[in-house]
Amino acid sequence: MQETFASIWRSAASYRPERGPGAPWLYAVARNAIVDRARSRTEVPSDIPDEAAGGPGPGDRVEQGWVAWRVHRALEELPEREREVLALAYWSGLSQSEVAEFLSIPLGTVKTRTRAALAKLSDILGDDLQ
Repeated sequence: MQETFASIWRSAASYRPERGPGAPWLYAVARNAIVDRARSRTEVPSDIPDEAAGGPGPGDRVEQGWVAWRVHRALEELPEREREVLALAYWSGLSQSEVAEFLSIPLGTVKTRTRAALAKLSDILGDDLQ
């Protein structure tokens, strides 16, 4: 962590506010510091496994964390009614009919809000997740 903060301090001059908020820039500098640190390790593991681990590696977990953070930030920018429909559908696992029944609104309204919310998320996230 200390090396990450030092890397951020050394890279402070490269931050350009006109290119966007500071949090994604901080994340990129921190991620690069972590990757650089991992690459610089020269120690050889004592037991070399016969097969690669099946789960995601540290880089994959960092990337998943970034995507989750970015999506949650984008969701905060949606109107409450649209965010509510997406939360019920995606995190609670309800169908659109179940969302309509739960919220006591017409099914067409649920579909319209879902479509509008997903379009707004696409605009907000832009190229961040491609």
